[in-house]
Amino acid sequence: MTTIPAARSGNGRAPTAGLRAHSTALRAHADRLRASAEALAWEGPEADAFRRQVETLAARCATAADGLTLSATHLEAYEGPR
Repeated sequence: MTTIPAARSGNGRAPTAGLRAHSTALRAHADRLRASAEALAWEGPEADAFRRQVETLAARCATAADGLTLSATHLEAYEGPR
């Protein structure tokens, strides 16, 4: 089970920056997954099934990244200008 770290004091933008950083990392993971699956020389029905599973996982990473970006945007709007 993962724990959510406590908010850092002194920097009100830290949560937003953290959300954006995690979003960027998830997008990079999705890109690497897709590139690795495409680079395989493996052919056949099993390879196709594997690539579909990898694409599904990459799409889930991208969807999560979209959610984190949206959360950061909403948090920025809620906090207002500084």
